[in-house]
Amino acid sequence: MRAAISVRFSTAKLCMLGNGGLTGISAPTGRRAFSSTPAALATWGFIGLGRMGYPMAQNLRAKIPGSDTLVIYDQKHEATRKFVEELDGAGGKRTGVEIAESSREVAEKSEVIITVLPEPTHVKSVFGHILHPRLPDLPPIPPSSSAPNRLFIDCSTIDPTSSTEIANAVHSSSPDRFVDAPMSGGVVGARAATLTFMLGCPTHNGQGKLPERVKPILELMGKKVVHMGTSGAGLAGKLANNYLLAISNIATAEAMNLGIKLGLDPVQLAELINESSGQCWSSKVNNPIKGISPGAPAEKDYEGGFIVGLMRKDLGLAMKAARESGAELELAKTAEGLYEHVEDSEGMKDFSVVYRWLEKRNVAGTVKR
Repeated sequence: MRAAISVRFSTAKLCMLGNGGLTGISAPTGRRAFSSTPAALATWGFIGLGRMGYPMAQNLRAKIPGSDTLVIYDQKHEATRKFVEELDGAGGKRTGVEIAESSREVAEKSEVIITVLPEPTHVKSVFGHILHPRLPDLPPIPPSSSAPNRLFIDCSTIDPTSSTEIANAVHSSSPDRFVDAPMSGGVVGARAATLTFMLGCPTHNGQGKLPERVKPILELMGKKVVHMGTSGAGLAGKLANNYLLAISNIATAEAMNLGIKLGLDPVQLAELINESSGQCWSSKVNNPIKGISPGAPAEKDYEGGFIVGLMRKDLGLAMKAARESGAELELAKTAEGLYEHVEDSEGMKDFSVVYRWLEKRNVAGTVKR
């Protein structure tokens, strides 16, 4: 895997992927200095308010000091408007959140910028927009005469090669820092701030303390941070994990379907599995049967979770990484075909809807593939 992520991604190449005009925004003054504690940060940026990013940004805003500012941006303006309206409705102060007009504006104004985007093309486009032209330095923090370095934390699930190329572009064009920190735990974990983050960041060339700088920030949105290694290593861990998730989700649906067809009570079956060697996240936290996992998408007609299309995307990234590294994934093609059929049938539902797809095929009597 390491050999597969050595390609450099030049700033010029990133700039070609950016789109839209750049907004010239002057950075605010009065920032506090960086430190290992999150409370020392004054201006935060968040780009991408989708199914995962939205609750993550909510938890971030709730836990940073009230005097700090969160600058948000999403291509869907209704998402940013909703974010502010919900904050106001909960008694929040409008001045605590600022809606930016572009990803570039977020980066110009913020010391820490968190990105949560769906696809590699989206991440490349956003950073192409951010990095060209070169970002202005943040104002110096008295009594120091030097400007603080920005910290980019990309929580998107993309391929390690693209992420490492973006990291190289950031580090070669500025003193700023870029880390990959994809997460596991799904929408349920994002809402509850119980995510596990897989961190990829360098520790050489004077960056030995970078993991210590990143960890307390991520802990505002999750419960565990695992430093996997240098740039791209967080994503390598994420793809291995999500490949296992793609397979175990199907196996959970098939096992529940089998047990129920054999006359077992689904609640008792799930209790047995979750106390036995077959237990996994899909059986315990995200069970596909209603009435077993409180808060799971199955309780809401499979709405509000990790959609089938994103699972297909992650599976495809894992398969690409496997080809590049020479790893054999024997079940990958079968799983890929199944998720394609499920997406065609069920659309934008949580990927645990595999169970309903199987159940319908039982009823139709067409169990052959």
